[in-house]
This record gives sequence, structure tokens and C-alpha cells, in this order.
Amino acid sequence: MLTTLKTTYTDTRASDLAWALGREPLPCLSALDLRLEEATVQLRLLGASHQVLLEDEHGECSETVACLPGGGAPLPVGVVEEFDGFDYHFAARVEELPPGAFAGRAQELLALVAEHPHGLAGVFPGSPDAFTAMLVQRRDGETQWRTWHAYPEDGQLVVTRTRLAPRPAALSGTRRGRARRGKRLAGVPLAPGTTGLGSHVPAGVGAPGRPDKTRATRGRGLSVVPKGIVGGTDQVASSAS
Repeated sequence: MLTTLKTTYTDTRASDLAWALGREPLPCLSALDLRLEEATVQLRLLGASHQVLLEDEHGECSETVACLPGGGAPLPVGVVEEFDGFDYHFAARVEELPPGAFAGRAQELLALVAEHPHGLAGVFPGSPDAFTAMLVQRRDGETQWRTWHAYPEDGQLVVTRTRLAPRPAALSGTRRGRARRGKRLAGVPLAPGTTGLGSHVPAGVGAPGRPDKTRATRGRGLSVVPKGIVGGTDQVASSAS
């Protein structure tokens, strides 16, 4: 589904984005409600930001990537967490595109998401290359989604990839499990043209009312990569990575 967002495009940057789990639903400009197998999923466009809400028999998940004053972690290169009945894997990267290539890349992605039954994309009025897009799929109890946040003034496209799978204990019938110690790969704010070591990721970004049981570790910061250099395996809309 493709929609025009009823707001003006403000001068935001990729480096303004933060990541958080467990946030309450934030005011959104557009939303798409889906039923995928036994899960209910809501894709939410917050302008140049996104939120995904999911609930199934194993638990609930809320992922937010947005400008979060006073909260959230700088957008990390990767996150691995265990909570409720889920294993959660998040990865992010930023593509830098030359001026002549950005518009074509934007229209390619918008066409892909607009035609997909589980896709939601929003463009800003007067700025056709400034958009946020989301695409979700679910198979055999595992949910995956991809998001794209476009910043045409900087020639940058932030791409995130999430995989949410039930833990073995959840598959055996346990709906709610105590959050186990997991691993979060530290990240740094996105800076144009830079690649650096990960910095400290603030604690306390778990769900409200639940202690953060994860452990921050050192890793590579989120890298700026040219289009066509993709790390890892993309299973959701791989043709658009």
C-alpha cells in the first residue's frame, strides 16, 4: 500500500534515528493491520520513522526506529535479544547513493512495496524521493520485516532487517518466559561516510516495566556502504536489498 503522508518533510538526518524495543504505540500518520498465520501485525509510519507491533501465542513485540528525544539507543549495527517467547534479531545499515541514482532506487523500492499485500510505504508531499517503507512476511511461525528510510538531501537510505522467531521453550507450549541474558552489538549514530568501532549502548531500552536483561558488547558500528554491498542473508524482499 502506498500513501501520501499528511505532513511536510522536515530536515531530518539518518543520524537522528534511534532504536528501541517495548515502546508503547506512538502517534502515527498511517498504519496497516495484518493477520499473518496466527499473528496480528501492525505496520506504523511515524513520518521518517517506523514502528512494528506484533502479537501471537508466544508473546508481544514492539520495535521502534525513530527520533526519540531522551530515549532509545543510537541505531545499532545489530541486536540479538531474547524476551517473552521470542528470539529477536535486528540489523541496520546505510546506503550512500550518488545524486543520479537516488531517484531510481527510491522509485524501485516504492513500486515493490506498493504492490506487495504486506507492504506499507509513505511519501512526503512535494518530495517524492523522501519516503519510509515497510514490508513484512511470516512463514512457519517466524516473522521477518524490512524497512527503508530515505534521506534524499544526503543521498542516504537507511535499511533495517528484523527476524523474530519463537524460542524452543515457546514452541513447547510456554507462552511467557523470563527474559534471558542476550547480546546487543553496540552501535554508533549514523555519520555520513564513516565506519567506526561501536560505542556504549545505553541500557534500559527494554519494554516498560521490565528490566533490561541484555548485555551490551563491543562490535563494529553501523557502516555506510555503497549500494550493492550487502552483508548477511536477506530473506524479505531480497531483490530490493
